[in-house]
Amino acid sequence: MEVEEQEGRRSRKMKRSNKNEKISSSSSFAPINSLDDGCLMHIFSFLSPIPDRYNTALVCHRWHYLACHPQLWLRVDRSVKDFSEPGVFPNIEEAVSAARPGDTILIAAGGSHLVSNIQIRKPLCLIGGGELPDETTLLCLRGSDSALEFLSTCKLTNLTVKAELGCCLLHRSGRLIIDECILQCESNPLDYLSCPIVSTAGSEVFPSNLKSHRGDSVSVSHTRIEGGAKAVLTSGDLALQRVRVIYARTSLYFWFDVDGK
Repeated sequence: MEVEEQEGRRSRKMKRSNKNEKISSSSSFAPINSLDDGCLMHIFSFLSPIPDRYNTALVCHRWHYLACHPQLWLRVDRSVKDFSEPGVFPNIEEAVSAARPGDTILIAAGGSHLVSNIQIRKPLCLIGGGELPDETTLLCLRGSDSALEFLSTCKLTNLTVKAELGCCLLHRSGRLIIDECILQCESNPLDYLSCPIVSTAGSEVFPSNLKSHRGDSVSVSHTRIEGGAKAVLTSGDLALQRVRVIYARTSLYFWFDVDGK
C-alpha cells in the first residue's frame, strides 16, 4: 500500500510540473513576446495609464519594466540633480506646461510640492508616486486662490492636496475625476473661508453655449476630505448628487458626483 501511495504522489507531481512547464512555455513564446522592447513600449504608450498600463505592469518582470519606463511618463522629481534627462521636471508647473494632451505626470513621493494657481488647460492625469496618497503632498500656501485650476478633463489619483487657505481644487470646465486622494483644508477657526473643491462650471454660460458645457462634471471616489466649510461648493449649473460616505475608524471616505441639475 505504501509503495502504491508513493507512486501515486510521484505521478501527481509529474503532472503538475508538466502542466506548469506548458503554461510558462506558452506565455514565454506568445507572439507578442517576440517583439523587441521598443515595439512593446510603443504599444504600451497607447494604453490609458489608469488602469490599463498599470495592469499591464503586473503581467511579468519584462512588461513591468517597459510599462513603468520613464519614456511613458512625465516625472516631477526634486531629487534629480540633472534635469537634462527628457521627461523629468523639478516642479509640477513646468511638467504641466511641457505636457501634451493625454500625458500622465508621475509626481515623486516624499516632502511637499508647492503649487499655486496652476492652470491645467489640456487633458492630463496626475498620479502620486507613493504607495499611499499621503506620501505625495501638493501644498498650496496662503495668498493663493487654489492649488490647481482645471479648465479641461483631468484625473487626479493617489495624491494629497493641502490648502492653507482657499480651495484645494478649482473646477472651471471639463470632467474632473478625483480617485483615492486626500483633500485637506484649513481647520478651525478659519475653515469657513476654505473649501476642498469649488466648481464654477456653467456660471458664465449663455444659452447659445449650453451644448459645449454638457460634459462638465466632478467625480469623487474613495477620497478623504478634511476641514473646510463643506466638501464641495458650486456656483454654476452643477449640483451635488449620489453622495456616499464610509466611516473608517479615524477618517471619512467620500464618493459623490457634481453633475448637471
